[in-house]
Amino acid sequence: MAKDPLPSWRAGKVKSAILDFVARVTDPGGADFVPAPQRVAAFDNDGTLWCEQPFLPQFYFASERLDALVKREPELAGRVPFKPYVERDLPAIKQLGKRGLLEVVAAVHGGTTVDEFAAIAREWLGRATNPKLGRRFVDLVYVPQLELLDYLRANGFKCFIVSGGGIDLIRGFAENVYGIPPEQVVGSSERLHFEMRGDKGVIVKEAALASFDDREVKPVNIALHIGRRPILVFGNSDGDLAMMRYALSGEGASLALLLHHDDATREFEYDRDYVISPLSEALEKAGDYGITLVSMKGDWDRVFAG
Repeated sequence: MAKDPLPSWRAGKVKSAILDFVARVTDPGGADFVPAPQRVAAFDNDGTLWCEQPFLPQFYFASERLDALVKREPELAGRVPFKPYVERDLPAIKQLGKRGLLEVVAAVHGGTTVDEFAAIAREWLGRATNPKLGRRFVDLVYVPQLELLDYLRANGFKCFIVSGGGIDLIRGFAENVYGIPPEQVVGSSERLHFEMRGDKGVIVKEAALASFDDREVKPVNIALHIGRRPILVFGNSDGDLAMMRYALSGEGASLALLLHHDDATREFEYDRDYVISPLSEALEKAGDYGITLVSMKGDWDRVFAG
């Protein structure tokens, strides 16, 4: 008997749909065969590949970096967009949404080079822990998704992250944790410019957001940065709906998967009420749109490692 490539996925319609899809697009003699260069898979990150509760990991990163900046420049504490973060005013922070969070990250790191930011991100990711679960954020990745990434790569797929999160923070861990190199990460980004510092050319972050990679911007950035329409997309919120529909409306076989966080025992249970990145339209219309709904509670035999 062949080894199960997805041992943490429970037997059922969803697992069968994944296995059947991969078998069809990789069968040279089949009607749905897709040549390897066209086997592109796009995964959201927050809430799809790693845990995004009780708040986005990027929030904790931004808050820590802002605190350090305010110690040096106290007058910033009363300014927008910093004030809600300094005061930990969660209702106000939620009202500003994910875009507001990324604007804070951009403002805090203006003048930082891409290389300097990478070192800062790696140091933080190496020690930062989820306040609710007590484990490092980078250890709270979903085991079934790691198996799926490996399975897809073993079958000639090229896997990308297409996330609303900051591109450089994700690049700080994606290769080590997911096996996805920096050039296969698409995310929200700050404005950048090139300059010479002494005899070294550097890329410098500006204190302004350039691209907020969410909702309809996701398929636009896929076209811009990847150049191929994905045939498999995996997300967990309405922010991923546009790229799901983009994949499903292409020619040939395609598969869009939507993770529903319905497991309060092993992780968290939420959907429409999550202000930062709600799951509403995609959940209600999954059947109409041809999206395969994945239940964390019902379809995953395990969630985290250990």
